[in-house]
Parts: sequence; structure tokens; C-alpha cells
Amino acid sequence: MNNTPQQTGDEKIARNPGLMEYAHTVGGAIIRPDDMGKVKSRSLVAMRQQTDIQLAQLYKQMQLLAEQAKHIGQRVEVSERIYSAQMSFEPLIGNTYYLYEKADGGDALSLVGPQEWGRKKPFKAFIAKVNMLADHTWEIEAI
Repeated sequence: MNNTPQQTGDEKIARNPGLMEYAHTVGGAIIRPDDMGKVKSRSLVAMRQQTDIQLAQLYKQMQLLAEQAKHIGQRVEVSERIYSAQMSFEPLIGNTYYLYEKADGGDALSLVGPQEWGRKKPFKAFIAKVNMLADHTWEIEAI
């Protein structure tokens, strides 16, 4: 067997033209190797932008959760003060009440709002306007 190429022109035909580093025909596209430094730099910038967006979203969620925790803490504090306060009536579900601090440091729950007392207010400070919910917890309407 003879391994020498025949002079039929077969030796000038590319067997795998898609794997060549250059265009194999006159009208072929110019193939230039990518500058890997530029590719990596663009990819790094895109990755940083995406992660910055995700971190900003997480930060907003954390702020919302912190606000919700603060609100729950306020409800617990006010509810504890209400249940240890002086009451001369039984609170009813769905009604609005007013929590005051008395001069002696104790608390009192009242049906009378701060604007309804007139000039002389019998309490040291207004604490909160509250509404009793069906589960006997208190919703704070104003502090």
C-alpha cells in the first residue's frame, strides 16, 4: 500500500473545517481569538451587578422584617401594660381605648381620648390608642 497522497487535489481539502483557527474559504468569516482578559472582566462586572441587586433585595427584606419585629415588640409591651393597668370596666372586642400613665407611675385604661379631657388632664402621659382584637390582643392605632 502506498501512503503518498494522490495528485487528485484531496490534500488541499480540509477534513474538519469547523475546527480550523482561520477561515477556510475566501468568503469565510474572520475568526479572531477572544481576549480572555476582556471576557473575564465583562463577566465579573455582570456578576457583581447581579449580586449587588440581589443583596439590595435581601437588605430591603431584612429591613421589613426588623420593622415587623419592632412592631410586634411594641404590641407586646403595650399589651402587658394594658393588662397590668387599672380598669374600671370590661374592654369589649372591636372598641377603641386609651392607655395613660398615671402620676404614681401606674397605668390606666380609659374610654376617654386625650383631646376629650379639656384643660386639666388627670394623667401624667398618653401612652397609646388601642383596639381590642377578637383574640384579646391589642392593636396599636397610635402612640
